[in-house]
Amino acid sequence: MNATPTRRRILDAALELFNRNGYAATSQIEIAAAVGIRQGNLTYHFPTKLDLVAALRDEGRAVLGRRDAMSATGDVCTDYVHHVTSSMELVWRYRFLLRDRAQFGDVDAFRGAPPELAADLTRLTGLIERFGADGLLRRDLRVDLSVLARSLWVVSRYWLDHLDEFEQLGEIEWTHQARGIEHHRAVLDPCLTADGRRRLDAAFEQIAQHRLAS
Repeated sequence: MNATPTRRRILDAALELFNRNGYAATSQIEIAAAVGIRQGNLTYHFPTKLDLVAALRDEGRAVLGRRDAMSATGDVCTDYVHHVTSSMELVWRYRFLLRDRAQFGDVDAFRGAPPELAADLTRLTGLIERFGADGLLRRDLRVDLSVLARSLWVVSRYWLDHLDEFEQLGEIEWTHQARGIEHHRAVLDPCLTADGRRRLDAAFEQIAQHRLAS
């Protein structure tokens, strides 16, 4: 569904408040006040908070789907960096969906890992296999590539949980999420050849420059 201006403002306000204060601690009254509308106008668009959750979940899935529809560049390092940074950006932007998931009841029919996260792990595993096929992994590496991929995925997926439990930062910003990429690299770099690290450094630097320019 295309968002009307009011619907878009409601979704943006709900996402900000859910991320900052948590789903349970955010009321419809607070969301309406943040938008500058009456609660009745809010409930006209979204009768319940769970309707907001479902809309934001679908929005996140659509973003992920558009990313996945993009064709690979042919350079595994560029594709890898794009995958990791965009995955961590999605986890950060829609962090309440993962953090507060147990509070949503039956908003999702599935149990276990959401299908989009399972697909994300599969794509990451494929990229690690491409590193091997391109000769960018050390020849003496004695690590199952599926285990390596899962370890990398765990760092990306649960980094914000780690910050919440160990550092109690309050408001999470992208700079905190970017620190997770450093930990991600700490797992991957020892598995790469010197050329692999050089090429991956260049790909990450290119992404960083693009972010500064945008």
